[in-house]
Amino acid sequence: MAAATTTYFETGRSWNARVAERNTELMAAQAMRRRGTRTPEFFFAKHFDNTRLVKAPDPVRAREMRSFAAAVALLFTLIMVYGLQHFSAIEVSYHVESQKQTLEQLREQNRQLRLSEAQLTQPGRIDGMARQLGLGEPQPGQVVHPNAHPDASAPSLAMAAAPVSQQVQ
Repeated sequence: MAAATTTYFETGRSWNARVAERNTELMAAQAMRRRGTRTPEFFFAKHFDNTRLVKAPDPVRAREMRSFAAAVALLFTLIMVYGLQHFSAIEVSYHVESQKQTLEQLREQNRQLRLSEAQLTQPGRIDGMARQLGLGEPQPGQVVHPNAHPDASAPSLAMAAAPVSQQVQ
């Protein structure tokens, strides 16, 4: 609906004349917009004033609105907590799955390393490589085991002795 406008220059005409002119303008504009199908649109002047009306406070309605707002806030909080837990569980399950894959890869790598160690520590292979390098079998007394107690009468290649401290008098 369109509204009639009043300017300072139209003070000589009556209100009803201005409303009738505005209705005529609206009818002409609608005819052009609707391509021949005319729907009448009229402006009716309202002669009542609601500016002095004041809404009376309603404590029952205010309490109902507060309780409704609290219920909606509680429901929203519960839904957000549920969503947080749900998405955390999904994230943790993805993390667990990636850790399982990493564990499987590490197990396979460990198996490969054990196979490689077993192959590299084969006595026949070591003996063959030593002979290629020109090494021979050790002579008796050349092999020293680290956890064996040395015989005091056996010759030793080198011995580390604690330094004797000089006493100053």
